[in-house]
Amino acid sequence: MKKNRQRLGRPDAMKVLREARPGELDPSRLVDPARQRGDLARIVTEQADGHVTGLLAPRRRSGFRPLGAVALAAVAASVVVVGALDRQPADRPAVQPQASVAAVQPGGSEDVRVDGHLELLGAAEKAESSAAEGTYWQTTTRSENVDVAGEEGRLFAVRSTSTEEWSVGVRPGTGSLMVSGLDAVTEPRTAVDRARWRAAGSPGTVRVEAATGTGKNAIDYPMGTGRPTVMRTNIDDRIYAVGSHNISYQALRELPSTSDGLRRYLERLHAEDHGAGTGAAGRSAWMLRQAADLVTMPVKPGVRAAAYRMMADLPGVRVIGHVHDPLGREGVAVEFPLTYRTPLGTTQQQLVVDPSTGAMLSEQVVLVKASARAREAGLDAGMTVNYSATTLMSWGERQITVPENARG
Repeated sequence: MKKNRQRLGRPDAMKVLREARPGELDPSRLVDPARQRGDLARIVTEQADGHVTGLLAPRRRSGFRPLGAVALAAVAASVVVVGALDRQPADRPAVQPQASVAAVQPGGSEDVRVDGHLELLGAAEKAESSAAEGTYWQTTTRSENVDVAGEEGRLFAVRSTSTEEWSVGVRPGTGSLMVSGLDAVTEPRTAVDRARWRAAGSPGTVRVEAATGTGKNAIDYPMGTGRPTVMRTNIDDRIYAVGSHNISYQALRELPSTSDGLRRYLERLHAEDHGAGTGAAGRSAWMLRQAADLVTMPVKPGVRAAAYRMMADLPGVRVIGHVHDPLGREGVAVEFPLTYRTPLGTTQQQLVVDPSTGAMLSEQVVLVKASARAREAGLDAGMTVNYSATTLMSWGERQITVPENARG
């Protein structure tokens, strides 16, 4: 792979990209299945009746909470399901939102695109030097979700913040636990929103709109602090969901460690998943979702690196260099190729990766076009309305401590 980053003049963007791309990632080799557009959100959808159909893919459990529903809790006893996105696919590919993350553009948008692509490939190189194994794969994430409550003409924005700890046991006899809702708080987003909330009588419960597969629904959520929830996330030795399959740690460690092998493996899963996104954009979004999941699992370093290389060359996926995640950490943004309609407006998902370490910093949902309801509550295009930022991802030898007041 060639990486010429000298700035003697404006680079030939296409030439740089062609030289940077490994041969096995040539998009012309990707298969475009001839199926009607499916429900892309099925893999990240929590069943409305609370029935759980699969294991949790990492980071999606709270990273993309429902837009139009504040802090929707997972409802499961022995397993958990991928967190829901209250969304419907838009009829068009993603348009570019206003800056949701601070982006530096020293040489124009073309230079930023080139730099971002190369830096994402650099993250793959860093990922190849990841640490070995342990007993528990543990992550800590900080999440925030913004929503709109109240009645027309008196709407106000609320935000729900919390911390989540997830500890996945990979040795025989160990279990997997997730504690969500640590230091959870739901409150008015700004001073203006607080004034509107008080004018509404300071309700202890707020009602928000949530989109479902069949339309809209109203959900009530309590204001103030909340109790944490604990749940077991494994089914015997099956600890993660990859595509529509629940797999064991052994199977996870046997995944292909080359970008070509991993791409073909995920293509087979996509073909099996009849509810997955179709068309070029839907297929790329599905592949990106799976690759992003794998990056945060305890896979071998080669698999994590292969996932990044695959991300870098998925058709329709845009990579932007020099951005900052919601916690202010610098990285590279990877934008999903589809937008989605929600009660807050048209949204788009993004990933932020640190190319210097190969770590996935955060995931976020950005408003591309705000709805009238969102605008009345002070939300506008370019705002991040949901994020999950990883603050810890490492091996541990002890199971996490469950708070005494945790439910479940």
